[in-house]
Amino acid sequence: MSPKDKINIAIDGYSASGKSTLAKLLANKLGYTYIDSGAMYRAVTLFALERGIIKEGNIYKPSLLEILPQLNIEFKKESKNYAETFLNEINVEKKIRTLEIAKYVSPISAIKEVREKLVSLQQSMGEKKGVVMDGRDIGSTVFPDAELKFFMISDIDVRVERRHQELTQRGDKISKTEVKENLRKRDYIDSNREESPLIQVEDAIVIDNSEVEMDELLIKLGKIAEDKITYLNQKVS
Repeated sequence: MSPKDKINIAIDGYSASGKSTLAKLLANKLGYTYIDSGAMYRAVTLFALERGIIKEGNIYKPSLLEILPQLNIEFKKESKNYAETFLNEINVEKKIRTLEIAKYVSPISAIKEVREKLVSLQQSMGEKKGVVMDGRDIGSTVFPDAELKFFMISDIDVRVERRHQELTQRGDKISKTEVKENLRKRDYIDSNREESPLIQVEDAIVIDNSEVEMDELLIKLGKIAEDKITYLNQKVS
């Protein structure tokens, strides 16, 4: 498929709704580039934590804004089929997936200047098309003109089970109660922040994966994407 045939696909949804897993698989299926926008905010959070800008639950915004120009976030493929997160040339994929990062990523992502910087980076990544990007504001703010938009939803208990399994497999000792509290807090902050809140845009296709296997979802979304690409190509030919 040539570059001019490609589209951008936006996948939004709540934390642990399965959007990242599906976005990775869909990008591989289509031969597109996968961009995890949430990982970018996690990378900023990691940078702030490591430099003492987050202390005792407080984020020191002036110090954070001062270090923003020092941040360079990229996605590179190494041994896996999908790109991993690099912060200033260092692979931080594992470091950004901890509960400690999850505690602060929503407040960090609610800061206007942080969002402006990362949205600008994300938009530049999608200029040549052929991108599948997931996050909270991809269809509404980053790619409002994306040719295809999905909004992922999933039952809270299913989401808790997924996130708890993910964290325990990494060696984190955490209860499901703590995971549920974290997810609910993130849902509230993400949906009620002033800057680019999590919303379901009108032209998004809602996908509920509470009880659907990922393989089945991939087939469904892959068909929708391929039909959209074919339709748009026929329209301009």
